[in-house]
Amino acid sequence: MSHVIEIEKAKVEQFSARIMEDYGNTLRGAMLYIGDQLGLFKALADGEWVTLEELAQKTGYNPRYLREWLGSMATGNYVSYDPPSKRYRLPPEFVPVLADEDSPYFAGGIIQLSVPFVSMAPRVIEAFRNGGGCPEEAFPLETWEGMERMTMPWYKHYLVQHWIPSLDGVKAKLETGGSVLDFGCGSGLAAITIAQAFPEARVFGCDFHGPSIERARANAEAAGVGDRVRFEVSDSDALVGQKFDFVTTFVVIHDATDPQQMMADLRQSTADDGTYLMVELNLSEELHENMNLFGRVMYPQSTLYCMTCSLSHGGAGIGAFMGENRARRMAEAAGFKRFRKVPSDKPALPALFELRP
Repeated sequence: MSHVIEIEKAKVEQFSARIMEDYGNTLRGAMLYIGDQLGLFKALADGEWVTLEELAQKTGYNPRYLREWLGSMATGNYVSYDPPSKRYRLPPEFVPVLADEDSPYFAGGIIQLSVPFVSMAPRVIEAFRNGGGCPEEAFPLETWEGMERMTMPWYKHYLVQHWIPSLDGVKAKLETGGSVLDFGCGSGLAAITIAQAFPEARVFGCDFHGPSIERARANAEAAGVGDRVRFEVSDSDALVGQKFDFVTTFVVIHDATDPQQMMADLRQSTADDGTYLMVELNLSEELHENMNLFGRVMYPQSTLYCMTCSLSHGGAGIGAFMGENRARRMAEAAGFKRFRKVPSDKPALPALFELRP
């Protein structure tokens, strides 16, 4: 006996409209990318009303393209539009998010990452069919610039001001010449920030990704700490035998090919009276606990980057959704005796796990 499912036409139409909306949001992501890359949001950051012609004169860009871009931004409620005067304005409340790179709310990094991540979809399809994944070297180089800009607000506004003081005894050690290892340092912003804040500390950063280490060295020179921060291309097994007072990873473990072995290596690199700060995304292993904005963002990103990079090397493929319970289990298996999730009143920020031998 066949089972007949009754379908409500109104719900079909409602869902059809939602697909159209999502399609528009996806394409609008490309428009945001264009606005960020061309400095259009910064050109509008003064909050003044401008005509198309005035914006074209100010930026030097093609007016026809600007008109269509402004239409995308106005219909998407990113800029305001005044029909009688045909003028446009970026609301002042949007400036910290779209135009001010020193703001804790700056989103230029995630805007920049949307295009390289979406561009990997055809290769990820092949991994669905055949296994494996997309290795880091398959991604456009600007991926790493986007990641640098995405995490930049953490280091500018939270690392020294809030995160390090929340850890037991770490600030005092850094003030008196303690040693620091930032593993998976990327372009080096965390290590550089620590070196700037703690002139006595000895800071070392490493990453397996050669182009990122080149960026890190250039960033350190530009920040005036090139002589106090050392960066090297290496993996965690190359650290065996070295001990550090303070070890950090910033959203690194869940991407790893062998995260458990990496944590074991980092345990060996943590001094007996030292601290390992594992910063991970504030997400859960359980799907039902991720039914929120952050989950809607991170499941796609995990599919297009985090998980597929690990699986491309035959790895564990944890993906972005490590969660506190799994982090605790992995810490214990790696030989850490103490594990604490640092309390936070900002759920949008990453989770801080304080691990000690």
